[in-house]
Amino acid sequence: MSQLDWVVLASALALMVVYGVWRGGRSRDIQGFLLAGKEMRWGTVALSIMATQASAITFLSTPGQAYADGMRFVQFYFGLPIAMVVLSVTAVPLYYRLKVYTAYEFLEGRFDLKTRALTSFLFLTQRGLAAGLTIFAPSLILSVILGWDLRVTILLIGGLVIVYTTSGGTRAVSRTQVLQAAIVLVGMGAAFLVLVASLPADVSFLDALRVAGKAGKLNAIDTSFSLTSRYTLWSGLIGGAFLQLSYFGADQSQVQRYLAGQSVTQSRLGLLFNGMVKVPMQFAILLLGATVFAFYQFAAPPIFFDPLQTAKARASTDGGRFEVLEQRYREAVGVREQRARELLASLKGGNAPAQTEAQRAFGEAGAEADAVRKQAIALMRANDRRADPSDTNYVFLAFVVKYLPAGLVGLVLAAVFAASMSASSAELNALASTTVVDVYRRLLNPAAGERHYVLVSRLATVFWGVFAIAFAENASRLGSLVEAVNILGSLFYGTILGIFLTGFYVRRVSGTAVFAAAIVAEAAVLACYLLTPISFLWYNVLGCLAVIVLALLFERRVGGAAARPERTPA
Repeated sequence: MSQLDWVVLASALALMVVYGVWRGGRSRDIQGFLLAGKEMRWGTVALSIMATQASAITFLSTPGQAYADGMRFVQFYFGLPIAMVVLSVTAVPLYYRLKVYTAYEFLEGRFDLKTRALTSFLFLTQRGLAAGLTIFAPSLILSVILGWDLRVTILLIGGLVIVYTTSGGTRAVSRTQVLQAAIVLVGMGAAFLVLVASLPADVSFLDALRVAGKAGKLNAIDTSFSLTSRYTLWSGLIGGAFLQLSYFGADQSQVQRYLAGQSVTQSRLGLLFNGMVKVPMQFAILLLGATVFAFYQFAAPPIFFDPLQTAKARASTDGGRFEVLEQRYREAVGVREQRARELLASLKGGNAPAQTEAQRAFGEAGAEADAVRKQAIALMRANDRRADPSDTNYVFLAFVVKYLPAGLVGLVLAAVFAASMSASSAELNALASTTVVDVYRRLLNPAAGERHYVLVSRLATVFWGVFAIAFAENASRLGSLVEAVNILGSLFYGTILGIFLTGFYVRRVSGTAVFAAAIVAEAAVLACYLLTPISFLWYNVLGCLAVIVLALLFERRVGGAAARPERTPA
C-alpha cells in the first residue's frame, strides 16, 4: 500500500474510536448503558440494525461467493421482509409493553427461570462464537493482504472495539455504526466505480454482465424445491424467514438495537426500512462479485487469490511444478479471454447459431483454465495439508489491492475494518446485556445498585471481547466466511425461535414441557448437521417446528399423568 493509503486507513480507525467514545458519553444507569436511554430515532435504529447484520464478512466474502457460485445467495434474504413485518406487528410492541432489557426476560414470565436460562445460554454460546468469527474473518484476510501477523490484526480490531463499546455501551455502538455505515457505503461504492472503469475500453458494463450471465454467474433465482440444494427460492422464503424471525426477534444483538428506539413507532420504522433495503443492498454486493468475475474474463487473475498460500507453494519442494502450472494457467486464461471476446461479438451480431457455438467454446476454455487451477490447488494441498482449498474470501480484496488507485485502497480497507467493528461492537454489547440482566442480576446479585450493574456491564463487555479475540486467535479454516457464520447461527436459531413462538402463541404449554422440547430439538438439529446433507437454512424450520410439536406432546403427557388419579394398593 502507498503512504496515502496508510494515512487514510489510520485516520478512519482513529475517527471511529474517538467518535464512539465521544458520542457514547458516560452512562450512569443500566438503561443508559444497555438501551442508550431509549433515545434513538428510526434512522439511527435502521442503520444500527443493518450495520450489525452486515459485518466485514458481508463485504469480504459475499463478492467472492458470487465470483465462485453466482448470485443465487441473494435468495437467502428473501424471507427477511416477511420477518420484518411479522416482528413489527408482534414482538416490538410486546417487548416495549413489558419494558425488558433483553428478549429473554419475557420467557421467565411466560414459562419459568430454567427456560429463560436455557435460551440465554444458547444465545451466549452462539453469539460468543459468532463474535469470534466476526473478528477472525477480516483479521485473517487483512493479515495476508497487508502482510501483517494474524495476531496483530485480531488484537487491533478486537481491542479497538472493546475500547469504545466498554466506554459508551449501546449509545456508543449505535452512534458509531452510523459513521461506520457511511465509510462502508463510500468505500464499496468507490470500488464498484473503479471496477467498471477498469474494464477494457471495448467492453462496456453491459457487455461484462452478458459474459457473466453466459457463465452462469447471474443465476439469482432457483425455483426448484430441494432440501439439499443450499439456496433456492423456497429455502430463502421459508427457511430464510424462520432464520430472520429468530435473528431479529430473539437474538439480543438485534433486539437491543431496536429496544433503544424512542418508541414502538421508531423501532418499527427501523425494522421495516431494513426489510426494504437489505435485499437490494445484498443484490448490489453480489453484483459487484459477478462483475469482478466478468473483469477477470478480460484480465489474467492469479491462479489462487490467497497470496500467502501461493507464495508457500512457490517456495515448496514442488515449486517448479507449481510455476509450470501457473504458466499453463496464464495461457489458458489467455485463450478464455479470446473466447470471451468472440462470445461478445456473436451476442452483438444477433446470429443464434454463432452465439451457441461461441458460448460452447467459451465454456470449454473456462473449463480448461479451471482444470489447471484445480491441479495447482491439489499440489498446494499435497505440500500443506492445512492449506484452505477455497480462496473465495480473498477475491475482492485481491482486486482492490492490485487495481485501485492510491487512497482508495486505504478507504476500502477502512470500510472492511468499519464493518467488522460495527458488527463486533453490537455483539459484545448484546453479550454483556444478556450476561448482566439474565445471569448476574437475576441469579447472582439481584439487589445491587445501578452504578454497580453498569460497572459489571463494562467488565462483561471486556470479558466477551477477550473471549472473542481468544476464539479468533485459535480459529481454523472456515471456507466461505459468509456461509460459515450463517451455518453457525442456523444450528441454534430454530430452537430459540421455537421457544419464543411457543411462548407467544401456544398458551397451554408449561415451562417444563418447552424446556424438554428445546433440548430434544437442539439435539435433532445438531444430528441433522452432522449426519445428513440437508441445507442449513432448513435447520431453522426443523428446530422451530420440533420445539412447538414436542412441547405440545410433552405437555399432553405431563398433563395426562397429572390428571390420572393415583391408584392405591388393594
